Amino acid sequence: MQSTTVLVEGESDRLAVETLAGRLGHDLAAGSVSVVQMGGATSIVHFLDRYGPNGAGHRLLGLCDSRESRGIARALYRAGMGSGPLEELGFQICDADLEDELIRCLGVDAVLGVIADQGELASFERLQRQPSLRERPVEAQLRRFFGGRSGNKIRYAPLLVSALPAGKAPPPLARLVASFAM
Repeated sequence: MQSTTVLVEGESDRLAVETLAGRLGHDLAAGSVSVVQMGGATSIVHFLDRYGPNGAGHRLLGLCDSRESRGIARALYRAGMGSGPLEELGFQICDADLEDELIRCLGVDAVLGVIADQGELASFERLQRQPSLRERPVEAQLRRFFGGRSGNKIRYAPLLVSALPAGKAPPPLARLVASFAM
């Protein structure tokens, strides 16, 4: 069985992918699937050299933010993986980022419920009162909450994925996990 390496930008993305895969009953180890966080999309060349066609020869899949998609596409082409839409090359694109996808998929009330369950609703409400965020949509405030404090993305990614109703996941994440079985 050929090994599959799933390249994701950061640790929160890795945890989200692994959490959804587990919820859907995918045994990543048994399927020779490893999810590797790259420490940022700009590091992809190193990981393509290591795992791609000129390295270990793994089947490569990935998840990236839309703002990184052009650089990812260029790197895949240069590594000999072809050109064309990233989705056809096994890489799924989040509109803004994975947190944005999770917020839209869950809805604001469910996300606030996850924050409340963690005892941090008062912290989020303080953040909402900051002058720079007062007039921003609540979705933008939530993204700032997750991205503004060290470790929050990593902490909340698996919690938000776990809160998803059965059968409902952000499309890029759902497509990525579904491709493990292919």
